[in-house]
Amino acid sequence: MLVNATNMLLKARDGHYGVGQFNINNLEWTKSILLTAQEMNSPVILGVSEGAGKYMAGFKVVAAMVRAMDESLGITVPVALHLDHGTYEGAKACIEAGFTSIMFDGSHYPIDENVAKTTELVAMAHDHGLSIEAEVGSIGGVEDGVVGAGEVADPAECAKITALGIDFLAAGIGNIHGKYPANWKGLDFEALDKIHQATGNIPLVLHGGTGIPDEMVRKAITLGVSKINVNTECQLSFADATRKYIEAGKDLQGKGYDPRKLLAPGAEAIKATVREKIELFGSANKA
Repeated sequence: MLVNATNMLLKARDGHYGVGQFNINNLEWTKSILLTAQEMNSPVILGVSEGAGKYMAGFKVVAAMVRAMDESLGITVPVALHLDHGTYEGAKACIEAGFTSIMFDGSHYPIDENVAKTTELVAMAHDHGLSIEAEVGSIGGVEDGVVGAGEVADPAECAKITALGIDFLAAGIGNIHGKYPANWKGLDFEALDKIHQATGNIPLVLHGGTGIPDEMVRKAITLGVSKINVNTECQLSFADATRKYIEAGKDLQGKGYDPRKLLAPGAEAIKATVREKIELFGSANKA
């Protein structure tokens, strides 16, 4: 059931659990995540980066695939199709393509320009029934060519962006995309608490969910985080399972080269990762 993400995240905030955003890269990814969310009776957000959208032949193709698959698989749990780290142009394209939610990442703009662009996109998204996420303080690491150093967001700037009418906010608290280095200092919970207090209890978003210790994720949820993004972890699970299949020579046995067989272990590995995260975030049986 395709919906925007507003209500599911308000429910998560009030119920003190998190909803997972799992980024999709192809049909197998999408199918694995949808089936697992349905099995766990959990709301879910399908994230699409601009790079992944381009890889899948464009946002219109992605929206059509997700809508058709949601219907064909008989998915009844709430599902949001969400643009991840969108540019101004990308956000507008996803509104037109039929997404149900967008993120505008204006964190690399001066705050006044971020405000102006966010204001315009809030109006456009809400006119079309979409939810919208904005970001203050860039998230560390590299996300489709956008490099962030892992800033800690300014609570005053967070309040300024929140006041524009966005539905949920991503604020940097020392988190990064990709694998965390050995010398990572951890999440800045003091900053998170200040941001939470400054933003009027808006649902907060934790990007870079892969590699953050479980106890830190649980603590972040108690401090207002309602949405946790997972991408790298599913990619690593998929790659590991696929590598083992090849290294075991199974692709050389019978018709083991058939892509439906070749990709099956990776798809099952994604399901296992999503299942584990839904349990951690506390969203099972919350659909």
